[in-house]
Amino acid sequence: MNETAKEAIKAGKAVLGIEFGSTRIKAVLVDGSYTPIAMGTYDWENRLENNIWTYSLEDIRKGLQGCYKSLADDVEAKYGEKLTTLGALGFSGMMHGYMPFNAEGELLVPFRTWRNTMTEEACKKLIPVFNFNIPQRWSIAHLYQAILSGEEHVKDIAFFTTLAGYIHWKLSGEKVLGIGEAAGMFPIDSTIMDFDQKMLDQFDDLHHFDWKLRDILPKVLVAGESAGVLTAEGAKLLDPTGTLQPGVPMCPPEGDAGTGMVATNSVAVRTGNVSAGTSVFAMVVLEQALSKYYEEIDMVTTPDGKPVAMVHCNNCTSDLNAWVGLFGEAMEAFGVKPDMDTLYGTLYRKALEGDADCGGLMSYNFFAGEPVVGFDEGRPLFVRMPDSKFNLANFMRANLYASLEVLKVGMDILLKEEKVAVDEILGHGGLFKTKGVGQSILAAALDTPVSVMETAGEGGAWGIALLASYMNNKAEDEALDDYLDAKVFAGQKGTKMDPDPKDVEGYNTFIERFKKTLPIMKAATETMK
Repeated sequence: MNETAKEAIKAGKAVLGIEFGSTRIKAVLVDGSYTPIAMGTYDWENRLENNIWTYSLEDIRKGLQGCYKSLADDVEAKYGEKLTTLGALGFSGMMHGYMPFNAEGELLVPFRTWRNTMTEEACKKLIPVFNFNIPQRWSIAHLYQAILSGEEHVKDIAFFTTLAGYIHWKLSGEKVLGIGEAAGMFPIDSTIMDFDQKMLDQFDDLHHFDWKLRDILPKVLVAGESAGVLTAEGAKLLDPTGTLQPGVPMCPPEGDAGTGMVATNSVAVRTGNVSAGTSVFAMVVLEQALSKYYEEIDMVTTPDGKPVAMVHCNNCTSDLNAWVGLFGEAMEAFGVKPDMDTLYGTLYRKALEGDADCGGLMSYNFFAGEPVVGFDEGRPLFVRMPDSKFNLANFMRANLYASLEVLKVGMDILLKEEKVAVDEILGHGGLFKTKGVGQSILAAALDTPVSVMETAGEGGAWGIALLASYMNNKAEDEALDDYLDAKVFAGQKGTKMDPDPKDVEGYNTFIERFKKTLPIMKAATETMK
């Protein structure tokens, strides 16, 4: 048994982070050395009701309590201790979405999650007013769409927030948000670490309700600030057994993008991270604002308020996984039952033997639409010329290239048009599981060194636990990036890979072919119904 972990739990110094993901709620308890010492999980699923992706308040309550119970049970099983108090506590969740409440604290319409794409009209009207890109999933887009649609509830709004903001409010009584999460509700002015006042005024000119936008938004806090304490009601909500006592300090609730940056130690200027799984997104911390807005790029912030450019793509490994599954099925037909890790590793490594430009093969991994390149829906496609070099190595390489093709289109705007400087990209997620393969392809796609850390799998629940620890332990004026470098990631092992110039040239050839042949995808979406 880890005695220092047991001591941290007994002394009430262990720190807890809980993150609400789209399919799993995860809790991570850390000790004074930031090592995870206990975990809890709870699986949940959003539902489509009246054409709206949602989770009910009951789903949220059950998920919160179920995940905490799973963690408390893990603590008791491992250390023979009950969790009675904590050093600090933090919550994060999937960003954006819309939860409006009236003055009595009642939810006025079911929670609208980030998955809903019903706000196109609002975005088209807000973008030219703000001169700033407003994606469909942002909270302000949902509010303005409700106004444009004449929804009855809008006049009664006293407060609206995100999932993480709602949970934090219920546990602490505080209507606050961390700045990274707030940046997914409404544009942030990083010079004042708050919502952009000019845009708030512009929005208020667009409606005739009694409320002012600032009055119904949460208060913005930056990493390291106190965000209240666990109340008696909050403790009972989190742990209905009554074992956990109130009074635990709470850090500002954050979004999953911010916790991902913290968990990969990529909150410093000129760093970035790429999270590559079912979907893929890249985040780059900027030295200065972009010269103009781009509809392909979302502007958010780090948890300590630095501007971040984000390229978000709906598709990454789904098509790749489908092809690997097909090869597995073929092997089974020959009486061979493959180990899936071995199968993935073998096929991924085979891709490294392929031609730098994939021998003229072309893959489109569009399971879903891709707004970055103007598609509302997808049709996965594989295309080649009769004289293309069609072999297994090139086939796998083309599908690995395809997993990052739309990301590259968005990142090229940042790196080539805006000349954004990036010293290093941190990669995390399933694409990087086979050592050196996804990493080398990402390095080629972005023409930037890519590192993969051993801790990259810990995820956002660990990231919010680190933010709660930072609030508790930072020295006066100690910046978040300095704290992470010196205290959390010092001595961490990771592998860094520089881009191979030949692969960079090959990926550029592939991406030009991809852009030129996008009409094939257009035809497929129009004709294959």
